[in-house]
Amino acid sequence: MSRAHFEEADKDRPDTGRGTVPTGVAVFADDFLSIRRFAERDHNVVHWPEFDRGGHFSGTDAADLLTGDLRAFFWA
Repeated sequence: MSRAHFEEADKDRPDTGRGTVPTGVAVFADDFLSIRRFAERDHNVVHWPEFDRGGHFSGTDAADLLTGDLRAFFWA
């Protein structure tokens, strides 16, 4: 989708501000860089672990880390 198309499609949507749903972001070493201040600007980030291994496909790269992190987030 082109940027112009995206902006045009979204222009009438009201700005609702920062989200209130508790959000978790798992940051894996070999994945794209997640910028915490941008995530926190728009979302209620309550869980932000950073891992020294794993990548975009963390379910196969680091399944033990992902599983443990999901449990920690949802059971907290």
